[in-house]
Amino acid sequence: QVQLVESGGGLVQPVGSLRLSCAASGRICRITSMGWYRQAPGKQRELVATIASDGSTNYTDSVERRFAISRDNTQNTVYLQMNTLKPEDTAVYYCNARLRPTYLLGNYNYWGQGTQVTVSS
Repeated sequence: QVQLVESGGGLVQPVGSLRLSCAASGRICRITSMGWYRQAPGKQRELVATIASDGSTNYTDSVERRFAISRDNTQNTVYLQMNTLKPEDTAVYYCNARLRPTYLLGNYNYWGQGTQVTVSS
């Protein structure tokens, strides 16, 4: 009843750029925060960046100054602009939203299906 749909992944050469998008839809009362996580083969899922409803952001150290997260509250959409990509950025990227659905009390985490980002020459 709440869906997160990601787009924008793909294959890019090192130092190239990609922009990921994620739109949340469905029975949403209020979104507290949105963000991006990633999981590389054989590794645990890790936080990449988050953005709160007031626009405050948080980045993992390895992407600071290369990635930029932004949000369109009117469209319930979050973006991740990824610049100067490195092979170690290769992973499946997952969108996350912490939100209150209309049919539940409290805030819950919802996840997108994931989009593959491959950085390779």
